[in-house]
Amino acid sequence: MEKYPVTSTLTVQRQQKGLQTRVTDVLAEEVPVALVYNGISHAVMLATPADLEDFAIGFSLTEGIVSSPKEIYGIEVEEAFNGIRVDITIASEQFIHLKERRRNLTGRTGCGLCGTDSLAQAVKVLPRLSATPDAAIAPILAGFNQMVFQQSLKQQTGATHAAAWLSADGTVPLIREDVGRHNALDKLIGALHRLQADCSKGAALVTSRASYEMVQKCVMAGIPTLAAVSAPTALAVRMAEQSGLLLLGFVRGEDYTVYANSHRLIR
Repeated sequence: MEKYPVTSTLTVQRQQKGLQTRVTDVLAEEVPVALVYNGISHAVMLATPADLEDFAIGFSLTEGIVSSPKEIYGIEVEEAFNGIRVDITIASEQFIHLKERRRNLTGRTGCGLCGTDSLAQAVKVLPRLSATPDAAIAPILAGFNQMVFQQSLKQQTGATHAAAWLSADGTVPLIREDVGRHNALDKLIGALHRLQADCSKGAALVTSRASYEMVQKCVMAGIPTLAAVSAPTALAVRMAEQSGLLLLGFVRGEDYTVYANSHRLIR
């Protein structure tokens, strides 16, 4: 059970097929979450208050704040004024690096680079993936079908994105949801590392578009394949091609489009 409520109920007026009724609706919660490293606030993101330890780990890894979960010594989540505070204790060397490039972010649900204060910070040079195994399309299509039944918050509210892990055996053992697509992917990556899963043997499936930042997060986590329900951006395609990431978009039913590194897809 989550420590903080992830949904709220509200009585609303609904107009449907010409009839107006008063019904109880379930809404997804969205709260400010402050990520605080060694006592210094680094980012404030609007997020669904669930799986926040996973979120802290995933964000720390995909933002390059730490290179391994071993450099995170502790995570404490507590309620704060008008939101939730996540205190993350990291190794001294990583904290020194963080202070050198520290920036304050004000995160919004759909935002990617809020608070970045220079062009040099905007688009990171991504490393080349060290492991790029071929991926079969059939399990990817089946994985999206499995996801539908695992998105409990989406079923209740209709307001959340999901990021799911497609394992090497073709199953979807792990899924994370959030009002923000970036947050959902960070939560998934954090959960994978917390479970010590091999991120190089599988794929990330997301119920959103594939922006550059989604590509960045997968590459930083060592995930070789990203498949999205909607379109990628041109920048996302260029960065995926350069880093070796297999990138698919418009994965719906039996349809899909391959945007980068198509030679790795087994059809």
